[in-house]
Amino acid sequence: MVTPTTAPELAEPHLRGLLASIGLDVEYVRGSGDTLYYRDTDGAEIPVLDLVGGYGSLVFGHNHPRLVERARELLEQQVPVHAQFSYHPYANELAHELNTVLRRELGVDEPYHALFGNSGAEAVEIAMKHAELDRVVRVGALRARVAETWAAVQASAPAVPADVTERLELPDTATLDDVVAAAARLNEESFTRAPVFLALEGGFHGKLAGSVQLTHNPGYRMPFSALAAQARFVPAAPGATAAAADAERAEVIVPEVVDGVLRLTVERSPVVAALFVEPVQGEGGIRVLDRTVAAEIRSVADEAGFPVVVDEVQSGMGRTGRFFAAAHSGLAGDYVLLAKGIGGGVAKSSVTLIRGSRYQGDFELVHSSTFAKDAFSVHIGLEVLRMLEEDGGAAYARAAERGAALRAELEAVRAEFPDVVSDVRGEGLMLGVEFADLTASPDPVLAENAAHGLIGYVLAGHLLRRHAVRVFPTASAPHTLRAEPSIYLTDEAITQFGSALRELCGLLRKEDGAALLPV
Repeated sequence: MVTPTTAPELAEPHLRGLLASIGLDVEYVRGSGDTLYYRDTDGAEIPVLDLVGGYGSLVFGHNHPRLVERARELLEQQVPVHAQFSYHPYANELAHELNTVLRRELGVDEPYHALFGNSGAEAVEIAMKHAELDRVVRVGALRARVAETWAAVQASAPAVPADVTERLELPDTATLDDVVAAAARLNEESFTRAPVFLALEGGFHGKLAGSVQLTHNPGYRMPFSALAAQARFVPAAPGATAAAADAERAEVIVPEVVDGVLRLTVERSPVVAALFVEPVQGEGGIRVLDRTVAAEIRSVADEAGFPVVVDEVQSGMGRTGRFFAAAHSGLAGDYVLLAKGIGGGVAKSSVTLIRGSRYQGDFELVHSSTFAKDAFSVHIGLEVLRMLEEDGGAAYARAAERGAALRAELEAVRAEFPDVVSDVRGEGLMLGVEFADLTASPDPVLAENAAHGLIGYVLAGHLLRRHAVRVFPTASAPHTLRAEPSIYLTDEAITQFGSALRELCGLLRKEDGAALLPV
């Protein structure tokens, strides 16, 4: 399955060695629909059913003819990839069409502005930076207003009662000037609190210096924990979001004068920059956000004043049967992130949508990206969106129907092997099959690979070699295999996957780990 070479491996050699050890070091030479092809030793193409789907990128499969033709047209037209700092009307067109879908699916009644990038991780970084800029602006406005209020109160020279000096831990002899200075010191502590991002446990938001701080898996995050903004992780459970927001509460002291006497009140100062949530956690094990938890997230964020960032990088673009997976739970984000599928499998692009009432126009001057908003990728994005929306949204209906058919097959496998398959979950064509924990298996191959987080890749290598089925585990839940095929997934492919899983489950039931390894 591998083209031999005598040249030393310089392109990620450690990963190459790992792939070879579990039989995943395959060079694919062509992709079409839900099929990838490699060449055997005689040069003949060998088909492989691809259920990885570019980690959710290939809603229409590999090299869809319409998208390939559109790409060819754009290249032949010599559309500019490099026309930075100029007007891009096609980007405005895509933003408007995305807003139309937002209004229909999530009921939002204000426009969302669009910032373009190249990848999902960049969309996350854009959201983090913009949210922090917005928080700083809000802190600055609060600081100025509170200072004006204190100045006005000081000028009116109200009486200072004992409860005010006690609250500020001042002696009874403290003057109004002492009170003003003490309140200013306490307020400054709140104003200068470092920002905190909240993110759900099990979430994955990228591996860049900033975005990795929001990725729950400590193996990805901890080596770089000192580099960037700090996050607090919130269980996806009722009451957890409110508790996390309260734990990060910071208040400033605001004065008022009642009948010539000084009274103190408090206002909340922005500390939480944003809360990040995936409607369906991709790398966290294909876990669907509970509708009750979604409602609480929205309510708590509104009360506390921080924005909700809905990361649709893997779940969006129609894969779940709706354009936005958040539509299933009703969670309308203040930021919505799109990538992967918006490139149609032929372009690299992302869009960060930001609610107009939170948008900071100056951000456009402090953040930029060389390849963002280029004519090629944006026009491909427009074509993908139109393919999803045409014929009354037939693509969404097909995603839901094909997802239901695939899920039925997976549930049938689970029913046959309840001791091996512990769960089947997901939405539409974003499904996960969770296997029982193998870390305590008496088989050393199974136990050792499970303990090192590699068991899912061992299972994937067996499925590839034995059944020509390409499937991968989720990155932070290695006992869960994901299936994210295109909307054109056939019944024959579903049957092939089901048969492959049954054979695999039989080996796991017998605890025959050696049979899973390359010969």
